[in-house]
Amino acid sequence: MQVHQRLMQTDPGYVRNRVASENFHHLARIGLASVSRTGVTQIPVVVHVVYNTDAQNISDAQIHSQIDVLNRDYRKKNADAGSVPAAFQPLAADCRIEFALASTDPGGAATNGITRTKTSSTGFTDDDKVKAASTGGADAWPATKYLNLWVCPLDGGLLGYAQFPGGPAATDGVVILYTAFGTLGAAAAPFDLGRTASHEIGHWLNLRHIWGDDGNGCNGSDFVDDTPNQAGPNFGKPAFPHVTCSNGPNGDMFMNYMDYVDDAAMFMFTADQVQRMQACLDGDRSSVGTTVSTTPIQDLHPTVVTTDVHPTLPSRDQFPTIATQDHPTVVTKDLHPTVATLDHLPTIASLDQPGGSLKFIDEPKNPLSDKPPIVDQQKNPASDNPFTPQGPVDPGVAFTPGGFSQGIGGRTAAPFVLSTPHHSMAWTQSHQDIARAAVSSLEQRLTQGQQWLDQYYALAAAGRVTTGDQQLAQQVWWEYQQTLREYGQYFGQAS
Repeated sequence: MQVHQRLMQTDPGYVRNRVASENFHHLARIGLASVSRTGVTQIPVVVHVVYNTDAQNISDAQIHSQIDVLNRDYRKKNADAGSVPAAFQPLAADCRIEFALASTDPGGAATNGITRTKTSSTGFTDDDKVKAASTGGADAWPATKYLNLWVCPLDGGLLGYAQFPGGPAATDGVVILYTAFGTLGAAAAPFDLGRTASHEIGHWLNLRHIWGDDGNGCNGSDFVDDTPNQAGPNFGKPAFPHVTCSNGPNGDMFMNYMDYVDDAAMFMFTADQVQRMQACLDGDRSSVGTTVSTTPIQDLHPTVVTTDVHPTLPSRDQFPTIATQDHPTVVTKDLHPTVATLDHLPTIASLDQPGGSLKFIDEPKNPLSDKPPIVDQQKNPASDNPFTPQGPVDPGVAFTPGGFSQGIGGRTAAPFVLSTPHHSMAWTQSHQDIARAAVSSLEQRLTQGQQWLDQYYALAAAGRVTTGDQQLAQQVWWEYQQTLREYGQYFGQAS
């Protein structure tokens, strides 16, 4: 996570991309973003072996053994899949992802998908120097076409690290210690089953650590619903059940690839982790696995190829597809309540000005935190008093004029995003407290407006609104847009 934290502190573009990525995953999870890869995706891989000694110049056979492990682990064909405890067996899932060494290089020439670079460096760290020839490493192949894996000597006990989607293309990919790569040759116990790469490629596909990276606080989240809350990372070979954070009787899912246990103790991804990875393949990494020739994988399902552009499903009123500034096209399902409109009332997914863009907003939380905020409570927009969230609005419930002012129970909260140090980039040193208060107030107003509009669209789709409600919703919409413009001024966005 050190690489992620460094980029969050130093790269505003990465911050924006992470915001867009988390929102796209949220939309995919609730059914508002199209998922076009319904079959198996095969990802072309290039392995850059960067070595100082002959022992570090690992063999082709060791590299092939790692690709074999990835194909078993990501297709739930690993021999130890049966070791998943019975309580978690229903959650274990096939990721529908395969890997193959690329057979064509960026220039179109035939390749075995392996590069070898002699370096004078005796060891690398997570500072990305291994990813550039100018600093003793090897340059990346285009991140839009390949998964770049660097295998090298690493210092400080580091087994490997990955870059989340949304980072610089020149450093995109995964770095693995040469003794923790594959199952043959230099691979050394207890990290000799190839699971370091299974774990790190999970990050590359937007998976988080299963404990949520909050130390041992029991408050972190990996942003998937079917992994238990747990206090912190597990190591070695824990005995089941291992209970933390009052998560009994089954305890931690320490056998998940996104924990820190030994290779022999991890052997599953969950269905919701698969959903998150598939959202990544339809979002940030939509171009990967579609344009590069790869060597065939025997006895596996054929690859389902998608295009680089997401198919779009028009709304009932034929609003144009909405593209964000930081993310591929956002698409909506035809019959979803948030797409249904009455009398051409603008929807949350539409724009009031040509050439505008849909903006996703941080909810009011600590801007120096590196965790997406969790909505602790909703408030009645009229009185600012807390009320108990009621879950999805029942379309069968009558909706009378003035319903918004009564603060009826909302649907889902607005899409959450990473609340990150990008706020601190915008605030001036001399007026920091004032800026904090102003941004927080605007974010609260935007969240309330989003909740109101969500409620309206759900009920409008069921035909449970009146002319008075339509007029009120129109007013809420324009107030929401004005607030959005004010908010954007704090981050240098055009009003």
